[in-house]
Amino acid sequence: MPISPADGRPRAAPFLAAGGVTAGYGGAPVVRDVTLTAGAGEIVAVIGPNGAGKSTLLKALVGILRVTRGSVRLGGDDVTNLAPEALAGRGVGYVPQVGDIFEPLTVAENLEMGGYLLPRSAIPGRIEAVCAVFPMLGGLLERRAEKLSGGERKMLAIGRVLMLDPRALLLDEPTANLSPRLAGPLLADHIRRLADLGKAVLLVEQRARAAMQVADWAVVMVSGAVRLEGRPGELLARPDFELLFLGAPGSEAPERTPPR
Repeated sequence: MPISPADGRPRAAPFLAAGGVTAGYGGAPVVRDVTLTAGAGEIVAVIGPNGAGKSTLLKALVGILRVTRGSVRLGGDDVTNLAPEALAGRGVGYVPQVGDIFEPLTVAENLEMGGYLLPRSAIPGRIEAVCAVFPMLGGLLERRAEKLSGGERKMLAIGRVLMLDPRALLLDEPTANLSPRLAGPLLADHIRRLADLGKAVLLVEQRARAAMQVADWAVVMVSGAVRLEGRPGELLARPDFELLFLGAPGSEAPERTPPR
């Protein structure tokens, strides 16, 4: 089990694991040899500059893009290059940055769509469970999604994925287009609550410092590769962290926290 060298606290046992994943869009790889894990009840923040390959990595992990080298494991099983719907059935939930809700449908209809793999009789119970996580949605079930605020839309997007009660959640920029007033509570309250429910959360987020305030582990990607990883407090304390995060020329050679 990986150990944080600074405090000795064990990380959660891996549930979702990428091992040397390389993937792209048919030309040169966009992500190269990426290894990371996320365990039950753990938030792992993936941060880095624009163009670092963070969103591409998530698409490869959930089967939207083909992994050309390396492996994806779920609970110890090799699920590399399984189709997204097959991974959904195995407990993987993915919330993309855009196109994450059906605007003409009501909130209730969106949630029903999210439960497409469930028996019809199970849908009401799952909607009730999702509204327990996001109480605001309970009062909006008959409202059309196009009428929701930015924060409400993002809650609905995550709620749709929660309909299948996934064990792993991959969230791509959940605070995109939200004001700081809305972004902070979404991360600190709602996404933290998902981890507290025992889900493994892999969080790609451009608001690096905000993400690291709620994360248990952080991974810094630059130019398609992992350049640094560790406990958020350890990374923020590094005098070269800003340079490494920005991928600035002339920064010292980055390193990964070694397991022991």
